Amino acid sequence: MINYSIYKNNISKEWVTFVHGAGGSSSIWYKQIRDYKKHFNVLLLDLRGHGKSKYNIKNVFESRYTFSSIANDIVEVLKKEKIKSSHFVGISLGTILIRHIAEIYPKMVKSMILGGAIMKLNFRSQFLMKIGSIFKSVVPYIWIYKLLAFILMPYKNHKESRILFINEAKKLYQKEFIRWFRLTSDLNPLLKLFRQVELSIPILYVMGSEDYMFLESIKILSKEHKNSKLLVVPGCGHVVNVEKPVFFNIKTIDFLNNLIKIKSIKH
Repeated sequence: MINYSIYKNNISKEWVTFVHGAGGSSSIWYKQIRDYKKHFNVLLLDLRGHGKSKYNIKNVFESRYTFSSIANDIVEVLKKEKIKSSHFVGISLGTILIRHIAEIYPKMVKSMILGGAIMKLNFRSQFLMKIGSIFKSVVPYIWIYKLLAFILMPYKNHKESRILFINEAKKLYQKEFIRWFRLTSDLNPLLKLFRQVELSIPILYVMGSEDYMFLESIKILSKEHKNSKLLVVPGCGHVVNVEKPVFFNIKTIDFLNNLIKIKSIKH
């Protein structure tokens, strides 16, 4: 089972599960925990091969990962802790995993807050994936991560996110990186499904105004899907929870509290 930690709130029955992106760990949510645990029960996860989940024997001999198998790692934790349903907060590739869980276990997902969401790969991101795929077994993976970090987060105000991204990625190892990178070949059909099929679960997209790789597609998607809202964070890049934590926390906690209030009125 993957590594996880829990912060209990004795007043609230609501759970919020945080899912980090590729190359990160649960530590990227350090600016959210204090505010969130005042309102909710909090579940933090280290995805397989990341953080303290990197020595999971079960995955050592698995040559290829799938989005379903990684999503099921998360669901396994919720079932173990007898959490029947949760709100989910994700960043970057974590948003794809959350959306996939909502597809296969819709009753487990009360709402989704998707930061730096990836729902379509533009030409530039597809080109990057191709380059990474060509060189993934030839050059040290950290070179590819550094290149991706500078392309995803190029500006001076993205520096903290960029450094965090690279430092967390250093904790991976080459074989693990290759397993995760191979997931990119499954991305296009999966993201196409997500764009075509709207779920009845409320979604808040939180996107940086400078997230030039993914923002435009989310603008279109949030207009097409009636259960989706888009919050654009000014002067911010891809990793919104790290760059603008106060703004992120206030807006996302308000979103969840409003949903909970509406549900209690209906009942």
